[in-house]
This record gives sequence, structure tokens and C-alpha cells, in this order.
Amino acid sequence: MEYKIVSPDENNRDRFCVCLEDWSAEMAEAGDGRSRWYERMKDRGLGAKMVEDGDGTLAGMIQYLPADYAPVSGGNYYFIYCIWVHGHRQGIGDRRGRGMGQALLRAAEEDVRSRGASGLAAWGLSLPFWMRASWFRKQGYRTVQREGMRELLWKPFAEGAEEPRWLEKSPLPEEMTGTGGPVRIHSFVNGICPVSNLANVRAAAVASRWGDRVEFGETDTLEPKILRRWGRDNALYVNGRELTIGPPITEKKIDRAVRKELRKNKRF
Repeated sequence: MEYKIVSPDENNRDRFCVCLEDWSAEMAEAGDGRSRWYERMKDRGLGAKMVEDGDGTLAGMIQYLPADYAPVSGGNYYFIYCIWVHGHRQGIGDRRGRGMGQALLRAAEEDVRSRGASGLAAWGLSLPFWMRASWFRKQGYRTVQREGMRELLWKPFAEGAEEPRWLEKSPLPEEMTGTGGPVRIHSFVNGICPVSNLANVRAAAVASRWGDRVEFGETDTLEPKILRRWGRDNALYVNGRELTIGPPITEKKIDRAVRKELRKNKRF
């Protein structure tokens, strides 16, 4: 089936900025970070497409950026941050399994080729859910690097195109690791992902309830210079220990990590 592919515009921008989950209370809680990210990136090479189901409903989306804005080595290629088709019971319901993901990926590849890029990279998980690496391999991508469950995949469009690599993470400085003094919660966030934005909001809320025993810090990683300084785009740390932020991390889990550090430092 042929699907209609559209780009974000003044009529559908709001739905794009909540990842088509305008029914979600968590999207509202995450704030306007993604909207602000879109405004900052729309004229910096952002690629974004949405797909309409047969009934004209926006049912899926893909977003891809020049490599300089992604946690990968630089080069003349693009990186897929996210591709998904609505799979929740809420809202418009589950629209997966109809070929819309493939239609979105084809549209992105055609767009990236037209921009003269040497290839398209993506990240995937080795587990059979969100952003499955196996799905990308079925679409002609190959794994070029693995880090735990996370895989970096690649489809070159030009002969001799250099393969991408994950950025190497820089060690966190003492002021982020809580060596003596208050517990340090630190968030690295670029605004692209509501899950990361929600973690940022919840971490700040947890820190505020502990007074001077907990300090919250935030690093905006949208700019390439900052991203490459740290080797991280979206991450959350408590005294230097990284917390898994997806699926959306709860305040309770963040608070539990804080309490553990306070007990360790005999400040609880």
C-alpha cells in the first residue's frame, strides 16, 4: 500500500512535537523541551517525516539529523534518532504491522540521498521491542558497532563512505560525581526526546525536595561542540552513576538512587 508522507508544518507541528501522543499525560509533564528543540533544529538540517494511515490519520514518524548533532563520529551522513508507528491502545490505537515504518524509512533515505549525504546511520536494540536492530537489518542496514544491547547500524550511499562510530564518553568531573558534599544529580539533555525531557523534569523535582543535601545540574547537549565534549546526548546520573531513563523513569526510582547515596555518605 502506498502511504502519504508529510513533513511537519504549522498544521501538524504540535502533534509532531508530542510524538503523536497528544493523549498522553506524560507528554504534558515533559514540558516544552521538544518544541524548543524543534525550533532550534528546523533550520539546521533536521529531517522529519510523518505518515498518514489510509484514513488520513498521522500514525507514524521518523526524525534524522546531520551526524554532527548525533552521538556519533562526524561525517557527511545522517543519523536516525527515532522511527516509530503508533502502537498504544490510547489515542488512535495500534497502527503497526501495515508497512508504514518501511514507507517512512524509504522516504528518509530518498531525502538524505537528495541532500548528497554519504549514508544513513541508525541505532537499534538487540531486544525485540523499541527500535529493533533486527528490523533495520531487514531493511538493508548492517551493524558496525555494539555496546551492550545497543547497536549502531549503517547503510552507505556512496562507495568508500566511512563507517560511523559511537562517540566516546568523557569521564565525569568531580563536581558531577558527589565526591564529598551534597548528592549530585546531573542531566545531559538536548530536547529531542520526551522520555529524556521527562527524566530531566522529574530529576529536578526530586532534587528540589531534598534542599541543600542534593544539587541538580543540567547540560544542554544540542550544540555539536558540547555534545562532543561529553560524548553524551541524553543521560541522567546520580553521583556519577547512570540511571536508565527509558521507559520513562519515575520520580520514585530517582529518589531511591538519591537515598542510597545519602546513606552511603551518612547524610540520611
